[in-house]
Order: sequence, then structure tokens, then C-alpha cells
Amino acid sequence: MNPFSSGTRLRDMIRSIRACKTAAEERAVVRKECASIRASISENDQDYIHRNLAKLMFIHMLGYPTHFGQMECLKSIASPGFPEKRIGYLGLMLLLDERQEVLMLVTNSIKQDLNHTNQYIVGLALCALGNICSAEMARDLAPEVERLLQFRDPNIRKKAALCTIRIIKKVPDLAENFINPAAALLKEKHHGVLLTGVQLCTDMCKVSTEALEYFRKKCIDGLVKVLRDLANSPYAPEYDVSGIADPFLHIRLLRLLHVLGQGDADASDAMNDILAQVATKTESNKNAGNAILYECVATIMSIEDNGGLRVLAVNILGKFLSGRDNNIRYVALNMLMRAISLDSQAVQRHRATILECVKDADASIRKRALELVYLLINESNVKSLTKELVDYLEVSDPEFKGDLTAKICSIVEKFSPEKKWYIDQMVKVLSEAGNYVKDEVWHALIVVITNAPTLHGYAVRALFKALQTAGEQETLVRVAVWCIGEYGEMLVGNAGMLDVEDPITVTEADAVDVVEAASRRHTLDLTTQAMCLIALLKLSSRFPSCSKRINDIILHQKGSLVLELQQRAIEFNSIIEKHEKIRSALVERMPVLDEATYSGRRAGSMPAALSTSQGALPKMPNGVAKPTSAPLVDLLDLSSDDTPAASSSGGDFLQDLIGIDLSPASQGTNQTQKSGTDALLDLLSIGTPPAQTSSSMLDMLSSGQQSKSSVDMFDTLASLSPHAAQASSPVTSSSAMDLLDGFGPGPSVPVAETNGATYPSVTAFESSSLKITFNFSKEAGNQQTTAIEAQFVNKSPDIYSNFVFQAAVPKFLQLNLDPASTNILPASGNGSITQKLRVSNSQHGKKSLVMRIRINYKVNGKDVLEEGQISNFPRGL
Repeated sequence: MNPFSSGTRLRDMIRSIRACKTAAEERAVVRKECASIRASISENDQDYIHRNLAKLMFIHMLGYPTHFGQMECLKSIASPGFPEKRIGYLGLMLLLDERQEVLMLVTNSIKQDLNHTNQYIVGLALCALGNICSAEMARDLAPEVERLLQFRDPNIRKKAALCTIRIIKKVPDLAENFINPAAALLKEKHHGVLLTGVQLCTDMCKVSTEALEYFRKKCIDGLVKVLRDLANSPYAPEYDVSGIADPFLHIRLLRLLHVLGQGDADASDAMNDILAQVATKTESNKNAGNAILYECVATIMSIEDNGGLRVLAVNILGKFLSGRDNNIRYVALNMLMRAISLDSQAVQRHRATILECVKDADASIRKRALELVYLLINESNVKSLTKELVDYLEVSDPEFKGDLTAKICSIVEKFSPEKKWYIDQMVKVLSEAGNYVKDEVWHALIVVITNAPTLHGYAVRALFKALQTAGEQETLVRVAVWCIGEYGEMLVGNAGMLDVEDPITVTEADAVDVVEAASRRHTLDLTTQAMCLIALLKLSSRFPSCSKRINDIILHQKGSLVLELQQRAIEFNSIIEKHEKIRSALVERMPVLDEATYSGRRAGSMPAALSTSQGALPKMPNGVAKPTSAPLVDLLDLSSDDTPAASSSGGDFLQDLIGIDLSPASQGTNQTQKSGTDALLDLLSIGTPPAQTSSSMLDMLSSGQQSKSSVDMFDTLASLSPHAAQASSPVTSSSAMDLLDGFGPGPSVPVAETNGATYPSVTAFESSSLKITFNFSKEAGNQQTTAIEAQFVNKSPDIYSNFVFQAAVPKFLQLNLDPASTNILPASGNGSITQKLRVSNSQHGKKSLVMRIRINYKVNGKDVLEEGQISNFPRGL
């Protein structure tokens, strides 16, 4: 016999392990103990099997391998005595799991113990089975467990119910066998058995529809009676928790009612009264009562509609918010976020309390409350709630300003009742947290200002005053500098004064001082520096008396280490000194930016209509044609953070048109920027659709000179609004398309001519919400031209408005689009839109038709873009 094994007790081993000062010492002790245990096992030492298994379990909990002791567990389980079985089952549950193949060897022993005459041994087997049962064991032992659900001893019934939960989770098909025994447990008087029985029924409802329907029909009344008796029961010391009788059973019963009432009006009606009683009579001054109230609220929110109960539930949550416990307040905010979709008015009554939570010291509560406030805002309360949030922005913690600023900007943009209010709120946000404002937000502010001609003077004065006190906010500086450059004469002349304004005195020199100070303060930011230079150039034309001073300021940047700034300074200096006659034309005001188009681009969509005629000028967002030799200053006026050098390819113009990244960073710094051909190859390629970027309308204005290739790009996209006055002309070939002669779905393979008069219809495009069907026909004697009737069907329950279909084809094809029948697409397939297309194939018989499409429409006020490629045209077209 090994003297070390017999002489070392469990407590001595634990003490020696805990006394180790290093991991190496601990490993040495564990290795020594494992060696002695192995020696004891090999000698079949029965006297110390308890101690050896106990040591192995402790070693296992420390993370060391103990697989060599697994068979000892099985031997102990097979022993006749209770002490041996107890240590064996404990080792079995701890040292093994259901993935171990060794576990299959113990199935027969567990089956024998489930039928044992000693109820304590039966309890051991049930406990082990409920912890490590595998699917195979569940199928083999389910009959024994089902029988034990009706055992005379309540402790065995309780353990059998817990074991059954494990079985039905492993093998859901077995749930049907346990429906009647589980229903019988709901009539138990013993709280332990009743608690496990309710939990068993709850889990069965989740895995078996048959069980759910059975419990709804047979058990609702019984459950309501049990809950009522429990709520009205007198003081019982064995079940009392903080003066409440068995809150654990309360919660389990409410959860089962939650499952049974969800989606069933009759079941919901049967439990309304008891839910109201629990909600009104449960005390909320103790945590146990709050747990019951929370579960009661969750049940009320999940069952079928009852307005009075839901108001009561929301009021309980409002009371939670007024408490001091942060955990309760947090779960109340979570539940209110669910409740707002069911009863918004009831939640609105607690608006003031929720706003106070936004100012809470706990970061998690602040964040959750802010999300809830965002959901509460509508057109009627946007002004008051936004004022509260903006006021808090001034004193909020720096780590919270980012989230708060993003939410305020989103609220102001989404619910703004008027442009003046929008500008006021955004100026406040930029003044307090401009460094947290994202680029698309201040871009949007500039778009709004350009679209409010009566507010140009008001906006530039408000930004000028804000700049005096918050010049460190970089985003505020950008917007203010842009506006001063555009509307500087209105600032100096107090033009466009509103009744609510007080006149201010600003000289031309003051305006130049502000821009100069901004350029010096933000020396590390390229975008701000570039915008300051452009504003100074514009002011040199607006304020001739300051022209020399402005030129001196610009000359400082000629030695800049940043090539972009150096280039602009040299060009602008040349404009001021040598091109006085054309300067006023170069620095004229920016055209008005179309808000609807800009919003659509932010959502990822394309402009609603594109030119289809040969030689047409590219349309700016407001519909004003700009020549391809647009002023350099206008094209560079609103720079993005990664402004590329001006190129002659119009690549950035293509980028903004079709959302393809052509930035120099993506092409290599030493490569010449390519023309629009590559963009079109990507657009019309078979397979992966073109990458979408988040570039804004302002990015389009920061590109270099527009070239013929960018103009030609417009000519390749055929699109007509349903309200077009006339049909489009044929799409003509362009220089950018010369490389697409070989375009097609793979190598050019001759296609056999088909003289048949009819072609099968094809589903050209189908998504979860939209289906497009093409019907084909040909004119007699003209095999190259195919007439296509496109039919658009809406599969969703929402009506689509502003529906526009666009298509692009390679050079060997010519495409004509007739106006669509309407721009409103009815919901759920109750109607359709039709539109006729004509495609001429110059390579008929050699190349198949192929087309890339984009569909724009609005759903519930939101712009949606869908796109795809059609290459399944019938052969012979």
C-alpha cells in the first residue's frame, strides 16, 4: 500500500497546494498527489477510494487533467453501498460530461439505480442524469424518469421533474410523453415539486406546440387559482422571503402565464384579473417584491392587448425609475423600450423621469435612458426634449458627449419643424461638442443653410458669434468659415436681419481676422486649412479693400509641407495677382444643393434621374447644368478629410455618382489615377456588385476638374422619371466605353441565331421585397432590336413611392427606356408598374444581352436602393 496516499488527507493536500508561492510549486505538489493516486488505483486500494476521488475532483477544479480517475467513478457507482455511490456520482458529474464516450458505460448502472428500492440512491441517479444526460441516455432512460414523476416521495418527484427538463432539451420529440405527468405536477401542494413542475411545463411549451396547446386548454384556470392562492396566502415561515410568500414560485408561475398568454386572446383574458391583483397588491419596498412586479410587467407586455393593464405596468416601471437601486432602474429602462412600441402615450407620461435618468451618475443608465429618449421624441415634443438634451450637453462628462451629441444631431435632423430651429440647435451643438460631430452632420448643416436663402444672413451671423466663444471646436470652425466665405458681405452689411436678431457690427477686416485666426489655430488639420484658404480667396473678391492682406495670408502657405495646401496657395495667389478679371466668376456662390438628393445619397441611393442624351451636360443636384470647365474654386470648395489632388479623369465625379472608391489611396500613391473606364468595368462586371461608399454630396464638390470621361459616364446610364415629358433618346457610345467591346458573361462564345417569334419570360430580379419580370418580343425583320416589357411587383405589405428604374449596358448594346406607367407601386402584389425598354445588340449572334440595374423607391419616408445584374436573358436576343 502506498504510504503517501494513505497518509495524506484531502485537507492536507488542499493546505499544501494553497501554501505554494509559485505555479511551479503547485504543479509539483499536484504531480506528486496524482502519482500517489495512480499508485493507489493500480493496487486496487478500496480503503481510500473516497479520498482519492475527492482529491481528483479538487485537482480537476484547479484545471489539471484527471481522466485517469474516470473509471474509478464508474466502479464506485457500481458498488452496492450508498456512500460509494454518492462519491461515484459526484465524481461522474464533475469529471465527465456528455461528450465523453466513457459515459455510455454507466447507462446501465443509472438505470438500475433508478429502479432501486432505496429512494436516496434513486435521488443520486436522477441528480446525475439531470446534469450529464446525453441524447442517447435520454432515449434509453426516459421511461424510468416518466415513472418517477409519480413517485410517492415529493423529493423524488422534484428531482425527476428537473431531470425531465434536461431530457426534453436534449430530445424535444420526447416531450409528448411527459405532457400528462407534467400537468399533474401543477396540482401539487408541495412548493418544491410545484416549482419544478411549473418550470418543466414552461420548457415543454417552448419545444412542443402540442404541449403548449394542451396547457392552454387544460391548465390556465388551475394556474390562475394557484397564483391567487399564493398571493393571498397567510404568513408561512418556511416559504417567507421579506414578508412575501415564496417569490420564486410567484415568478415561475408568471413566466408560465407569459408563455401561455402570448398570441392567445382567450388565455390572456383568463389571466387579466390575477395579473392586475399581483401588480397592485405586491409590495415594492423589498427586492423580492420588485422581482415579482418586474415579471408581472413582462407578462402584461407580452400577452394580448389590454390597455388598462399596460398603463398599470408602465406606471410600475415609472415607479422603478424613481427608486434608488440602479439595477432596478436599468431593467425598468429596458422594459420601457419594449413598452414604447405597445403604448407610447403611457410611456410619454414618465418623460421627465426618463430625462433625469439621462443625467444619472451611472454610465449604463445614462446610455440606456438616452436611447429611450430618442424613441420617445416626435414632432410634438421635439423642441422641449431637444432643449433639455442640449442644456445637459454643456455639463455632461467628456466620455458621454460622443453618444449624446450623435443622438441630438439625429433628433434635430429627423424631427426639425423648421430650418431656423434646425440651424439654432446645430450651432449650439457645434459650439458645445463640435469635435464629436461626424462629417456627414456638418455637411448636412451646410446643405440646409444653402437651401434657406432667407436665413443666409442669420446663419452666418450666428456662426460668427459662436466662433468668438468656441473657436476650439473644429467642426464649428469649418461650417463658420464656409459660411463667411459664401456670405461674408451679408455678415458685414447685416443683410437679411430677422425680427429676433440684434444687429452686430462686423467690419471686413473682422471677417478676415476670424478666418485667419482659424487657419492658424487649426494648423494640423488639412480640411480646415483648405477651407480657410478657399474662404479667403472668396473674401478677396467680396472685400476688395482686404485683397492685398488676404494675398499675404495665402502666401504663407506656399511653403507648406502639405502638398495640397502648397498647391492651393500657389493657384489662389495666381488668381488674385494675375486673373483679376475672371476672379469674380471663379468665386461666385456655390449652387444650391438639393436636400432630397443629398439625403438619398446618404442612404446609399443614386440621384433620381440621369441624363440619357448624347453630349448632355452633367446635372448638379439642384438641376443646374454646369460646364465641364467649372471653376476650380467651386469644384474644390468643400474639401473632405482625404481630399485628392485634382485629376483630369473625373474619377471622383464617378465615385460620387455610382459609389465606387477611386481615391488615390485605393489605387496606390505612385499610380496615375485612372479614368472612368475602370469604374464602369466594375459597375457592369459579372459577379460581385460594386462596392458602396459613404461619400456625401459634399465629397462630389471636392473632386478635381470634370473631364469628358465623367460626362460620358452619364450617357451610359439610362433612367427616366415616370413624369418625364418625352421618351429618352438612344444611349450612345462614349470614349469611356471603348474598352467594353469584349464585355459579356465570360469569353465571347458565338450564340446561335434564333428565328422563333416568341421568347420565354424570365424573372430578371427578385429580392425579399421586389420582383421584376421581363417579357420579350422582336420586330419582324429586325433581329438586333429586342423590345422588353418590365413588370415590377411589390411583395411587401408597404406601398412604394417615387419608384425609379435605372439600367446600364456595355458599348455593344444600345438601350432606350420609355416612361413607366406610374411611380407608385402597390403593396402585397395588388398591382404592378410596367415599363418598356428597347435594346439593340450590335453583336447579335455573337454576344448575349447583359444589363446592370438599380431601383430606387421610398418606403415609409425612407429611401431604399436595390441593385443587381441580369445575365439570364434567353439565348438568341
